[in-house]
Amino acid sequence: MAQQPQDSGDTIPSDPAPVISAHGLSVAYGGREILHSLTFDIFHGETVVVLGGSGSGKSTLLRTLVGLEKPSAGQVHIKGVDLTRASARELDAIRKKIGLAFQGGALIGSLRVGENIALPLLEHTTLKPTTIDVMVRIKLEQVGLSGFENYSPAQLSGGMRKRAAFARALAMDPEILFFDEPSAGLDPITAAGIDDLILNLKKAYSMTMVVVTHELASAFLIADRIILLDRGNIVALGPAQEVQSSRHPRVRQFLDRVADSTQDDDVDHLRMFTEGIR
Repeated sequence: MAQQPQDSGDTIPSDPAPVISAHGLSVAYGGREILHSLTFDIFHGETVVVLGGSGSGKSTLLRTLVGLEKPSAGQVHIKGVDLTRASARELDAIRKKIGLAFQGGALIGSLRVGENIALPLLEHTTLKPTTIDVMVRIKLEQVGLSGFENYSPAQLSGGMRKRAAFARALAMDPEILFFDEPSAGLDPITAAGIDDLILNLKKAYSMTMVVVTHELASAFLIADRIILLDRGNIVALGPAQEVQSSRHPRVRQFLDRVADSTQDDDVDHLRMFTEGIR
């Protein structure tokens, strides 16, 4: 199923080696398999959207790709390093090349916005405080929050907190940027602004981006390619237009927003995460 992205002129740089590669990737919780032998490649400079409904496994896939979840089978390579076999030092080196913007922003409430963004730089570099201050201002400007470094997260709107989270994810100038539900909980206008920000970041930097979402409008706007998950399986993988025109029954059900007649997905999803945990 893995495929190299097609040349679309000015969108995806040509690079034969994948930046992220998954082969036979499976993840299980408490004996219940959540992801079922997924195989795909993600190439330099492209934006890949992981699309799917609740319980599809997209958040589990994200956690596995950034090394927060151990697969039960298969392999994940980031920049040629197998995360399933990597040492603690190798994992640390890879994570310094990754930026992650969490779904709710995950800003530390006791720190000012600027201090949140400076945190990765303080933890992982030996830069002087004056240099870090300059970098914080640059990152805030890049996400449209210039001048907000002394605000507390509680003083920001939902969209502004998302942007601040993006700035923190950019702090270390990562090669790979992960977004977890970047427009979740936002009104349509604010969500559109977040989509525009992702597109602008793509134009400004040669970063590889992986975006996890269930928002169809956002997905087809920002994606070069889409991975559509259904119950832990890849049911579509390809360029956004190709996925949008798919005739696969489960793909069409998701894209056309047709209710599942079984009515038991939410119950199964809850059991999936609670069985064996007690």
